[in-house]
Amino acid sequence: MFRRTLWNMEIHIYSSFFRVVKRSLIVSGRESVRDLASKDGELRVFVVAGEVSGDIIASRFMNSLKRLSPIPVCFAGVGGLMMSRQGLNSLFPMEDIAVMGIWELLPHLSMFKLRLKETVESALTFRPHVVLTVDSKGFSFRFLKKLRARYGQQRLASPQHFHYVAPSFWAWRGGEARLEGLSEFVDHIFCILPFEAEVCRSNGLAATFVGHPTLEDALELKINKCVVNEWKVQGDGEKFRKNYGISSESTIISVLPGSRLQEVTRMLSIFSRTMELLKHAFSELTAVIHVAPNTHVEEYISKAVHEWPVSVVLVPGGSPCMRYNSFSASRLALCTSGTVAVELQLARLPCVVAYRAHLLTEWFIRYKAKIPYISLPNIVLDSPIIPEALFGACTPSQLAPLLIDLMRDESLRRKQVSAAEKFLNLLDPLKRASVNPARLGPELLEYNTPSMIAASAVLNS
Repeated sequence: MFRRTLWNMEIHIYSSFFRVVKRSLIVSGRESVRDLASKDGELRVFVVAGEVSGDIIASRFMNSLKRLSPIPVCFAGVGGLMMSRQGLNSLFPMEDIAVMGIWELLPHLSMFKLRLKETVESALTFRPHVVLTVDSKGFSFRFLKKLRARYGQQRLASPQHFHYVAPSFWAWRGGEARLEGLSEFVDHIFCILPFEAEVCRSNGLAATFVGHPTLEDALELKINKCVVNEWKVQGDGEKFRKNYGISSESTIISVLPGSRLQEVTRMLSIFSRTMELLKHAFSELTAVIHVAPNTHVEEYISKAVHEWPVSVVLVPGGSPCMRYNSFSASRLALCTSGTVAVELQLARLPCVVAYRAHLLTEWFIRYKAKIPYISLPNIVLDSPIIPEALFGACTPSQLAPLLIDLMRDESLRRKQVSAAEKFLNLLDPLKRASVNPARLGPELLEYNTPSMIAASAVLNS
């Protein structure tokens, strides 16, 4: 038994080694992206994002690449509103592939397959020098794998494949082992968490830690002073109240139900019933609902809020300034698990994280997950700083007491606020590299953002 175990370990080590060597030989034999683009007189980049957070990340990458590239850049692919502002004419609505979960995908499977085929064919026609997929690994990895296979079948040189946001291999049993297979169709991965890049590289996958994309919110809002001293965004709460006619006596709760229609339809009713339980605890209560820039989500929420038990203000997505102004006006936030938990840390707004999924998806998560938390701050700090109400515990009767405690207990609020700085510093690639951002100044700091680091890596590949 022991000899067999050693034999299996040797096979694993040798196969990993030869996979790395094979990939290195392929990459070393390629012409650089700059050289290929220079010959064609343009840099063609095919970009795919499948959800709102990915749309924001990709749009920032596109903007950074245009600023850094000495060659005109041409984009094609799939994306949303933010990417369209950077010049992308999306192949089809991004919402068509914005599906998360295993059993949640089944009703959309035929559409998913159709869009996957269309995306592969479009990429082949576009003849990109670079392909970038952002998050949405269910669609992204299938697309990259099929695209590379098609290039192989046609005996053509494949463009370089980049993926932005590493899969959460650290969250699942056996997750790290799956990284080895990615190197067959992913050439480089941009990691947003500090511990991911080293693990990816040890499994034969080229990787760069670029930092968390939410950190760029501060720069986009031009709050350079806050960025230099600490990662913190202070919006104008009074301006927000005045713009929406909210009295100074009203307690505001920011409500963030998610960006995908499937999660919004599931979570919004839970949050509404939670507000029903809370309204009696306050003389005046206002729910500020943040609406993701997703057409289906916008339509659903605008109809659903007519039945809410408290006063409601809808904040449209796409405006970071308005978003952080509303955070500053709020006493706390109730959110669906996702990127928004990081944004709330940047705003220093205490929050409660909630999450529900299809029953079978929840069962799968319980069975396969190896970490006890779902929100990123808790995961990175390995501590239950933010209260979480998950799966069967995600009910109005469970959420309401958590919110009331966080509203009234200053020690709980201080605990979250003080942990935010430590958490955000861990997401900053400059801090990880022992560089003092204060010495860079706002101009140089702008060139060390996650999107700039990623764009530079693409141009220098």
